Amino acid sequence: MAKEKVVLAYSGGLDTSIIIPWLKENYDYEVIAVCGDVGQGKETEGLEERAKKAGASKLYIEDLRDEYVEDFIFPTLKAGAVYEGKYLLGTSHARPIIAKRLVEIALAEGAVAICHGATGKGNDQVRFELTVKALAPQLKIIAPWRIWDIKSREDAVDYANAHNIEIPVTKKDLYSRDRNIWHISHEGMDLEDPANEPQLDNLLKLSVSPEKAPDKPTYITIGFEKGNPVSLDGVKMGARELVEKLNKLGGENGVGIADICEDRLVGMKSRGVYETPGGTILYAALQELEYLCLDRDTQSFKRQAAIKFSELVYDGKWYTPLREALSAMVDSMEETVTGEVRVKLYKGAVTPAGAKSPYSLYNEDIASFGDSQELYSHKDAEGFINLYGLPLKVRAMMMEKHK
Repeated sequence: MAKEKVVLAYSGGLDTSIIIPWLKENYDYEVIAVCGDVGQGKETEGLEERAKKAGASKLYIEDLRDEYVEDFIFPTLKAGAVYEGKYLLGTSHARPIIAKRLVEIALAEGAVAICHGATGKGNDQVRFELTVKALAPQLKIIAPWRIWDIKSREDAVDYANAHNIEIPVTKKDLYSRDRNIWHISHEGMDLEDPANEPQLDNLLKLSVSPEKAPDKPTYITIGFEKGNPVSLDGVKMGARELVEKLNKLGGENGVGIADICEDRLVGMKSRGVYETPGGTILYAALQELEYLCLDRDTQSFKRQAAIKFSELVYDGKWYTPLREALSAMVDSMEETVTGEVRVKLYKGAVTPAGAKSPYSLYNEDIASFGDSQELYSHKDAEGFINLYGLPLKVRAMMMEKHK
């Protein structure tokens, strides 16, 4: 009789490597491993051999990079969503696209369950499981970190060694890292004490520290259409290629290193260091273009909506009516956000160096200190201020009466 199947979100890292034999020991399932390639680079090399050696019956490596950038990263960028003012959501919006593909393969394979290696203290467990619940609520979810006796990464290394499982870490380098086309995150070890300065020269993978960046600035020009990045220095290119090139340029100039003690959804604070060089450039450039193309009310409301959007993404609520509605609103707001932005990259900083747009709301005739009587008369300001300040004047008169 054929065994029931479970689909495992497999990265080849420490946790998912030991989950394969653990599942076979505790559930007697056929384990189908799935690696969603969202740009982790060489980390996908040799995975099939390692997964099968660990006990998986097969491994899917799914190239999700283009879809990830176009349908998850760029909508979040357009929304201006930044979690707690620092985190550009690199791990957060990678999880729903991976979980979506897990569901699709599970349904195609006739699997009864989906398994992930997220810990019981983290956010990823929520992101994976909410996506599964939204897309295939009938599937069972297995989360070993909430079940097994393994309590630490050191314990996990011991388990791997005892079962002759090849793992990509040692007890001397137990940073928990997550890498994709948008960013790389670093957690654990000395970073667990917020009083410790990150040892960037030993930590960074995409970037150099600002101190080691070139002494000469790098100027680049990014083109946007309706809020989406479409070109670099006048050369049109696809979304993924553009992000990859900006990651290289930003990384070389020490751009996009964020150290944050963030609030996890599960109630605790967590300290991490994020490298998002290309993303940091794109957020800064898009904002400069919005200053030109969006009116004051739209910008103000968009900033407020961006906070909610960031929380939805961080909390794993990508496949929700509110996130979809906010994205539709943002698409409408960004209809005129088309143009080019020049920025200067220098020792970790992204500095605006000019912007232009055919939809610019900046009117030199009005803004100039010169004579512009037809469009704006200085005399008009007096009546405006009288009306605008009337509530203050009335209150002051009342207070004077009650002295």
